[in-house]
Amino acid sequence: MLSRVADSIYWLNRYIERAENIARFVDVNLNSMLDMPPGVTQQWEPLVITTGDRDVFQERYGEATSDNVIHFLTFDSNYPNSILSVLQLARENARSVREVISSEMWEEVNQFFLMVKEASQAGALGTLPDFCTQVKLASHRFAGVMDATMTHNEGWHFGQLGRLLERADKTTRILDVKYFVLLPSVQWVGTPLDQIQWMALLKSASAYEMYRKSQHRITPNGVAEFLILNRQFPRSIHFCLAQAEQSLHQITSTPRGTWCNPAERALGRLCSQLGYLTIEDVFENGLHEFLNQMQIEINQVGNQISKTFCAVEPV
Repeated sequence: MLSRVADSIYWLNRYIERAENIARFVDVNLNSMLDMPPGVTQQWEPLVITTGDRDVFQERYGEATSDNVIHFLTFDSNYPNSILSVLQLARENARSVREVISSEMWEEVNQFFLMVKEASQAGALGTLPDFCTQVKLASHRFAGVMDATMTHNEGWHFGQLGRLLERADKTTRILDVKYFVLLPSVQWVGTPLDQIQWMALLKSASAYEMYRKSQHRITPNGVAEFLILNRQFPRSIHFCLAQAEQSLHQITSTPRGTWCNPAERALGRLCSQLGYLTIEDVFENGLHEFLNQMQIEINQVGNQISKTFCAVEPV
């Protein structure tokens, strides 16, 4: 497969997944605000901090009001990681490989982009919960169409790599929002409000029902363990990285447990680390510190995949 084609399919799926997760990201804060007691101010700046683009936001918007932050993350065409921007990039990547992907995939990407563009022009901030739901459903449709209409060859596995790495990264960030946004003060730890907010977090990750089927009580340790270490839930970090490793070995034909390039080594080490980790280990070193380190290592895996399969070496 041409490296250009592999790169485009990889980023097409990363961008689609990123749009969905930005919607989830905003949804965490929106849902939590419904249950905040009177007198607790809405916190929107931490939402920008966890994206890593605080300086960009402050330069363009200054004050972190709800309207400013929501517009920045959803419809700002000058911000490369807004929902509108990433879908425009996804559409361009799909256009460049139309001879490889199915026509149904192209139609889904095109309709997804046009839906968001129309919402941005209509000013959909008043119906933001509905908009977030539409974004999530459109992303699910694309994943289903790709799975059902594209041959599960190297190209499909590159798409899986992009989607799963992006999902793992954003799961770490959604969890991190709990500590930056949902909890206004350490005094709220262990209160009924704290539990309500953990429920909002699970619902934003579409994990609430599956969590309750496996555990009866909602506890910080239980939620964190479910979203980080669960081997069967499709949005947990461990599941995403394990499936990504499987796709990477399908591309290279290298047996599991071995490696032939830096990307396989980096991803294999990360999966091995998670395989022997307990939630007590995570909280002993600090959940925020663990999640921050996971984001760094997932980004390194992505960089190694780009260098190994897509980067063009100078002659």
